[in-house]
Amino acid sequence: MKNKTKNKLKEGLDYYFDANGLMVFTREYHLKRGYCCKNNCRNCPY
Repeated sequence: MKNKTKNKLKEGLDYYFDANGLMVFTREYHLKRGYCCKNNCRNCPY
């Protein structure tokens, strides 16, 4: 059986909550993911 490790998101590094309480992914998170999801993310570097 393969040992699967999950990449846990870290608040402040991968995401933050805006003034409306919405979770917003950071530029760093998008770069780690490696592609654009085409959802018009606020901090998308692609």
